[in-house]
Amino acid sequence: MPGRRRESPLKNPSRAYIALGLEGSANKLGAGVIKHAVDGSTEVLSNVRHTYITPPGEGFLPRDTAQHHREWALTVIKDAVAKAKITMHDLDCICYTKGPGMGAPLQSVALVARTLSLLYEKPLVGVNHCVGHIEMGRQVTGAQNPVVLYVSGGNTQVIAYSRQCYRIFGETLDIAVGNCLDRFARVINLSNDPSPGYNIEQEAKKGKRLVPLPYTTKGMDVSLSGILTSIEAYTSDRRYRAQGEPDEESEDIIRPADLCFSLQETVFSMLVEITERAMAHIGSREVLIVGGVGCNERLQEMMGIMAQERGGLVFATDERFCIDNGIMIAQAGLLSYRMGYQTPLAKSTCTQRFRTDEVHVAWRP
Repeated sequence: MPGRRRESPLKNPSRAYIALGLEGSANKLGAGVIKHAVDGSTEVLSNVRHTYITPPGEGFLPRDTAQHHREWALTVIKDAVAKAKITMHDLDCICYTKGPGMGAPLQSVALVARTLSLLYEKPLVGVNHCVGHIEMGRQVTGAQNPVVLYVSGGNTQVIAYSRQCYRIFGETLDIAVGNCLDRFARVINLSNDPSPGYNIEQEAKKGKRLVPLPYTTKGMDVSLSGILTSIEAYTSDRRYRAQGEPDEESEDIIRPADLCFSLQETVFSMLVEITERAMAHIGSREVLIVGGVGCNERLQEMMGIMAQERGGLVFATDERFCIDNGIMIAQAGLLSYRMGYQTPLAKSTCTQRFRTDEVHVAWRP
């Protein structure tokens, strides 16, 4: 017999709670204001973001990204508060990304959060970036107890919830899927606007040829560095024709679109495989895709085919919530705050390696 559904430790609040969330773990600076109402509903009051974009062929360095966050912090926060139609005095807490992420940008945003906390005498809540993605994904989609595929520039994990912890079933052994896509976009000189991964997705739609690439799943884990090396090697092949080069009609020609198509198909197949294995293990019929790469329509399509064959469902969000944003930090932080958790000023540090499974998920049964 199935076990009795356990009661949630998170009760409906006796009054409305409002939180400001600040995110800056990579090249997106986000500020969002969220409200938890007395009837248990959640309302996004504002969600403002500004992205640090570098020229084609260049990545974003921690120092330059941190400088971007410092320059834009005041503007983005003021905009978020104004759009939410509140004042800083209305806030119950200020939530910030504690990690994981890039050190210098994380520290810049944490410094802003500490300053606001002292100025307005509001408690601080440090938030795990990955848990922020999961909680916002659950809130927006209504997924109950899904296997989570978390795919972004810095993280690739298959996660399932158990006993107040998001447990990692499988992950990348080297680089993250978003990092793999971004680095290849630089190799073929794709624009970073709006993002390298998005532009690879658009190129892949024009691809017609599937070139052989290593398919590297190791149990529940994946390895992506070898695939990146292999696909980069094709750009030195005599059959390769870069964008804008004369292109004689031949079945032997390899175009950038073909490489983008091949990279996506191979990597996403690996991710679908390990996600399906996790679903089988815990008996789940739901998949929730979160993180920046989760916006990719081809990944959603491939995952949908797998889930449909298992009689399951795929949940995903649009770019407002799957790409790094402040509102996801506000959501996870406010859930934590309502369970009595605060981050003392002396411990309001950052850590580049803050594991998803280190967080006590006190608000779930």
